[in-house]
Amino acid sequence: MAKVRSRGNRSTEVRLRLALVRAGISGWELHPESVPGRPDFWFSTERMAVFVDGCFWHGCKQCLRLPHGNRPYWRAKIDGNIRRAALINRKLRSDGVIVFRVWEHEIRNRRKLDHILEKISRDLAG
Repeated sequence: MAKVRSRGNRSTEVRLRLALVRAGISGWELHPESVPGRPDFWFSTERMAVFVDGCFWHGCKQCLRLPHGNRPYWRAKIDGNIRRAALINRKLRSDGVIVFRVWEHEIRNRRKLDHILEKISRDLAG
């Protein structure tokens, strides 16, 4: 697991970053340490956090395929990630932050990615 990258993953975060730039959506910073959960994208003016959740690590009901070996470990690990994400969502929302979570498989689909960009734009516009 040491080789698993938590940031800069080309199939998820970088793809969304490039799409944001192409769509002209600006004003974000990456992984701010001052924001709980260190969102992948933070729009400070609008107080909006965008998290890109990997389908495996966050237990996507559509994509998750648990490894056959050591299933109890992986189930506990993924369940912990899900609980932590829910806790972070509650904390940020209680602080008045808009929380937006995107699944890895949504970023890989062009139509879904366009829909995500529209929703982010709409939420930023208020």
